[in-house]
Amino acid sequence: MCGIIGYVGVDEVVPVVLDGLRRLEYRGYDSAGIAVVGAGEIRILRAAGKLRNLEQRAYHEPLHGTTGIGHTRWATHGAPTEANAHPQRDVSGAVAVVHNGILENYSDLRAELIEAGVDLTSDTDTELIAQLIGREKGPLPERVRAILPRLHGQYAVVAVFKDEPDVVVAFRQGPPLVIGIGEDEAIVASDVVALLHRTREVLFLDDNEIAVVRRDGIELLDSAGDHVERSTETLDWDAGRVEKGGYRHFMLKEIFEQPDAIRNTVVSHLDAARSGVILDGLGFDPEKMDKIRRVHLVACGTSWHASLVGKFLIEKLCGLPTDVDYASEYRYRSPLLRDDTLVIGVTQSGETADTLAAMSLAKSQGSLLGTVCNVRGSSAWREADATILTQAGPEIGVASTKAFTTQLVAMLLLALALRKHGGGADELDTELVHQLQTLPVAIEKTLSMERATFRRATEMLSGAPNSLFLGRGILYPIALEGALKLKEISYLHAEGYPAGEMKHGPIALLQDGFPVVSLALNTATREKLLGNLMEVRARGASVIAVAEADSKAVDEIADLVLPVPHVHPLLQPIVAVVPLQLLAYNVAVELGLDVDQPRNLAKSVTVE
Repeated sequence: MCGIIGYVGVDEVVPVVLDGLRRLEYRGYDSAGIAVVGAGEIRILRAAGKLRNLEQRAYHEPLHGTTGIGHTRWATHGAPTEANAHPQRDVSGAVAVVHNGILENYSDLRAELIEAGVDLTSDTDTELIAQLIGREKGPLPERVRAILPRLHGQYAVVAVFKDEPDVVVAFRQGPPLVIGIGEDEAIVASDVVALLHRTREVLFLDDNEIAVVRRDGIELLDSAGDHVERSTETLDWDAGRVEKGGYRHFMLKEIFEQPDAIRNTVVSHLDAARSGVILDGLGFDPEKMDKIRRVHLVACGTSWHASLVGKFLIEKLCGLPTDVDYASEYRYRSPLLRDDTLVIGVTQSGETADTLAAMSLAKSQGSLLGTVCNVRGSSAWREADATILTQAGPEIGVASTKAFTTQLVAMLLLALALRKHGGGADELDTELVHQLQTLPVAIEKTLSMERATFRRATEMLSGAPNSLFLGRGILYPIALEGALKLKEISYLHAEGYPAGEMKHGPIALLQDGFPVVSLALNTATREKLLGNLMEVRARGASVIAVAEADSKAVDEIADLVLPVPHVHPLLQPIVAVVPLQLLAYNVAVELGLDVDQPRNLAKSVTVE
C-alpha cells in the first residue's frame, strides 16, 4: 500500500523523490517523509497529513544531495503522526529505511530491542528494521542480509547508510519493488508510475532478493549472498498517461480513457484477421488445457466483481463449472485443487497480496495457473503459467474504472479462448468478436450522456445516507460494483443485491425517497426485474434505472433513466457500469470530497 521511492544519480535528490511521491500518493496519504545522504550524515524531513505538508517543509528546510529515499504512508502500526512517518532511522542515525508491509513478529522484536536498551521513538514496525540494521556491522548489503532471517511477515524495504552515500539497498518479501535504470541514475519504487517519466528500462525484484543499487549499475543478490542474473524489461506504457491531461481528477480521466483501453485490450488478443482469440499468445499449455474440468477465479474488491461476470461468461460459453472466491478467504478454506482445475488470479496491479497467496497455493497443488492483470512483469504475471494482459495503462485513481472494464473484456476473451480450445466455436464466437471491436463506440456514446440527466441523479443520491443497487443475472455483479464505487468515494452507504433477493430483507429499508439504482437493460429476466421495481415504487422509493434509451417499459416505472446503447447481452455489463462510475464520481464531487484519494483506502493492497 505505502508508496516507496529511492534515488541514486547525478541530480538533486529532493525534487526527484518529491515528484515520485506525488505520483505514488494514491498508495497512501496520511504522512510522508524524505531522507538525504551526504557529508557523512543522513538528514530527514517528515510531516503528517498530505504530501503538500512535506513539500512545504522541504521548501523551508532545503536538503542537498544526490542519494535519498522517500515514503508516503498508509498507516498500519502507529497513528498517522510525524513521529510514525517514514523514513525511520536507527538510534545512531547511521541508517534510514522506508517500508511497505507488516512485520508479524513486531511485538517480539520490539520487546527484544527495548530489553537491549534501545530507545524507540515511534510505534512503527519500520523503526525496528532500521534499529536491527544499525546494530549489525559491515557494509549495508551485509547488514541487510544478516537481519533477513529476523523479519517475519511481508515487507518491501529501501535503506540507506551514511557511510555509503552512493548506494541504495532494496529488499522484499511480498509487496512489490521495481528498479528503473536510467542514464547515470537508478530509481527504486513500489510502482512503475513513479519512474515512467525518467526511464522505461526496469527490473522487478523477486522475493528474498537484495538489490544493491548504484547510479552505474544494479547488483542482485539472493538471501545467501550469491549473485542473481536477470534481464531488464522495457515497459510499453506512455509516461503521459500518468498525468491528468486537463481533467479535474484522475478518476474522471480514466473513465473517459475506457474506449481506448478496451480497444487496445481487444486488439492485442485477436488473430491477424481479427476474427478470433490468439490461444498461443495467452501461454496456455494445450495438453494441460485438455484436462481442465473446472475453473476457479480468485480476486479481491472490484476484481472479484469482474470475476463474478467471468463465471457467467465461462459457464455460458464453455460449460465449465466455475467458482469465484475472495482471495483473502481462498487459501484458508482448503479448496479442492487438482490438475484438472484452472485457477485464474485477477488483479489490476499484479501485486495484491491475498490474490498472490491464493495463486501460490493453487500452483503448489498442481493446478494450471493463469492471471488477468494490468502490469507486465508484475508478481502475478511472473507466477502464472498463462497470462491475459489488460491494456488499461496506469490507473491512478484509487476507485478502479478502466481496469475493471478491461478485466470484463479479458473475461470474455478468456471464455472465447477456452471455448475455442474445446472445439465449441461457432458463429456466436464470430459475432462476439465483432461486437467486442465495436464496443468502444458504445462506450463513447454512453460517455456523451447529457449532463442534466446526471445532475438529477446526483441530487437523488447525494442527499440520501443509504441506497440500494439491484440487478439480475450477469448484471447483478454490476449492481455490486456500482454500490462499491459510491461507497468508496462518497462515503455514503450503498448495498448491491440480486433484484430477486430484495424481498428477503432489503425491502424493509424502503420508504419515501429512498433511492434504488437498477440495471434494467433488455435481458431475458427484465420483466421479472420490472416487477421488482414496481414493488419498490409501491413503497415510495425512487428509481434510477440504467437501460436502453428506447425502453418504454422502464420509462414508465423509473423516475430517471441513464441511457446506454444496445449491445449483445454478454457485453451489457461493460456498458452498464459506465453510468454508475460517472454517478459515483458526480456524487463525490457534489459532496466536495477527494475523489482520487478517498479516506482510509489505498490503490493496491499489498499486505494481508
